[in-house]
Amino acid sequence: MIEENIIREQLHNTVEDVDLSGLGKRYKGKVRENFVNEEEGIRTIVATDRLSAFDRVITTIPFKGQLLNQLSTFWFEKTKNIIPNHIIDVPDPNVVRVHECKSLPIEMIVRAYITGSAWRAYQKGESVSGITFPEGLKNYQKLPEPVLTPSTKAAVGEHDLPISREEIIAQGLVSEDIYKDVEEKTKKIFDFATKHCAENNLILVDCKFEYGITPEGKLVVIDEIFTPDASRFWIKDTYEDRFAKGEKPEILDKEFFRQWLITEKNYMGEGPIPEIPDEIKVKFVNTYVKSYEMITGQKFEPVIEGNIMDRIKKNLKI
Repeated sequence: MIEENIIREQLHNTVEDVDLSGLGKRYKGKVRENFVNEEEGIRTIVATDRLSAFDRVITTIPFKGQLLNQLSTFWFEKTKNIIPNHIIDVPDPNVVRVHECKSLPIEMIVRAYITGSAWRAYQKGESVSGITFPEGLKNYQKLPEPVLTPSTKAAVGEHDLPISREEIIAQGLVSEDIYKDVEEKTKKIFDFATKHCAENNLILVDCKFEYGITPEGKLVVIDEIFTPDASRFWIKDTYEDRFAKGEKPEILDKEFFRQWLITEKNYMGEGPIPEIPDEIKVKFVNTYVKSYEMITGQKFEPVIEGNIMDRIKKNLKI
């Protein structure tokens, strides 16, 4: 954990906007800034400290970009024998350089438990990505087996939308052969991470994956994997007892923040973005730090050395 006073001192030393135009054409995501050098086939990705929820950028959180970048590269290294990834190197705690790929226009979401947006749809009697869940489920309940619920990839400020396997293929978003390969790799990598998390007293609830095709035609996993932004994690040894009592699990991901927005601010992405109190930002940091440390078995060491963008430019030699 990071001491509260250290977090509070860094509340205004965060990476929100990034201008590294000398590195190539800029593409702005909700959380990551991308700079593509098309001639060299290299993409530089900066993990900012922006916090998004319900497809809106809400605020910035100290150390968030560093946490996400380091945790994602940890998982990329762990899973590279299951499926290759796009990583070239990590020149800065907030930055990766990767091979430029053609991104598939879908996201693959694996759910081992029902909660979050799937639970909200289930309560309304709706299917998710063409999947109809069994009757009689409770929030946070484990599913008979993990299910795939793909979604479209929305632009910044727009909503990702559930889409079925059949719709993806019928619309030509992805060929059937590529989709089958993506589906197989997604299941294998999720199974590996599930076992790793269980060994570290965590439940991997669900995860989002993005894929790309290299110029050589190879399928690779891109963006981020198994971070608290893209996945849900619960404390394993408290789950059964809490679920039996109808209580929510101990959450170590962004879902606690989404729930706070819903219950405290009545906010689900529509209307003005609410102000986020400093105490919630502090809690957010240490929720992610705990997740990082339990997953990796390593102590998180926040980098605190003046202006973050100056450090990034120095490490990128620009």
